Amino acid sequence: MSQPPAPTALPTWPLPSPRIRELMRQGAEIALNVQTEWLQELDKENVATSPTMSDPVLAAAVRRINRNGLIHWATANLQNPCAPVSRYLSADMLSSAQELVRRGLTDLVFVAARSSQSVVWQRWMDLAFTLTQDPVELREFLAVSSRSIAAFIDTNMVGMAEFMHAEREARLRGTHADRRELVTQIVEGATISAQEASRRLGYTLEQRHHAAIIWSEEADIELGLLERAADALAQCAGTRNALVVVANTATLWVWTYHDGKPLDMPSLQHAINALPGVHMAVATAGNGREGFRRGHLDALATQRLLGRLHAGVGVVHADSMSLIALMTHHMESLQQFITNTLGGLATADKSLRDALRAFLAEGCSVTDAAEKTHVHRNTLLRRLERAESLLPRPLAQQRLHVAAALEVLYWIASDPD
Repeated sequence: MSQPPAPTALPTWPLPSPRIRELMRQGAEIALNVQTEWLQELDKENVATSPTMSDPVLAAAVRRINRNGLIHWATANLQNPCAPVSRYLSADMLSSAQELVRRGLTDLVFVAARSSQSVVWQRWMDLAFTLTQDPVELREFLAVSSRSIAAFIDTNMVGMAEFMHAEREARLRGTHADRRELVTQIVEGATISAQEASRRLGYTLEQRHHAAIIWSEEADIELGLLERAADALAQCAGTRNALVVVANTATLWVWTYHDGKPLDMPSLQHAINALPGVHMAVATAGNGREGFRRGHLDALATQRLLGRLHAGVGVVHADSMSLIALMTHHMESLQQFITNTLGGLATADKSLRDALRAFLAEGCSVTDAAEKTHVHRNTLLRRLERAESLLPRPLAQQRLHVAAALEVLYWIASDPD
């Protein structure tokens, strides 16, 4: 486990009047005596915030965190009412945070903390009205209490965030670092036997593989989201036999066993679209060590191509990008080709280009193109008529060129569907 974060300086503020401090002391004393009732409500609220809380181990840990946090804050205000309360990060809290990092559920810490804050504040306000009926005292007491509770939780959450960041970094430097180094050696052609490499990786090299790169360009992406994408790839490949290597905090290298059946791309696309900010490049399946190596390089090249084109897509198969890779080597010439081929259609409404692209991709079948684009047949016909009217030459004279220009324009657009 990573080391607990170093203590930080407490916030400072002037202490209120002796009367308000006495009210705080009385409230803290009552809170300590009725904590069981408060904690039951806290536990109920936290379980409702996430299905993950159905895990009895995590639920028990959250109950302990709630209890110890409440006791710490109330005890501090009993001893020194209204003063800033020091951070409280118990070994139990850090152990639970470590498990959440492993599962990719770090947001749960902050959701539970804010949920607990809401419950405690409601209970504390109810208590405040039993301590004084003076409106001036009540206003000041509630303001001081709100500041104290919020500052305590904020300080704790900063500490938890620091710990979880360090834990995630430590995790990346461990087993995954060893795997990454070995995989890099294989891809670079190092002389290591397939049998030895398979033993160390826990994955058989002498089989047929799918290879993929999974990544995100979002700041502070949860590793768990990327791992869920890897699970989806294995599921759509019809296997549980997968090798997942953490390349960095936002990238996974993945290989899965290929049984000869086509990869279920529609299901995979649907699964990845449900993971915000996650992208995947999948390569053509290959055999043995060379297939392992070549598949990874193809997926990597596809990832880099998508990055160069700023194409915000979910899943892309390397095969579908071969033409794009060739055509985008010289962007100035490509832009001229698009302009000469498409004319006004190049800058027209995207729905017109999508209609003609689908029509050509589906072998000039209006019915199939309408189904693919999810529009009525008559709507598609109107769009096709408008799109063809914008072309500088009749479609029949340049179908191949128009199809190529539309395909590359789809990928170099800033936000393809």
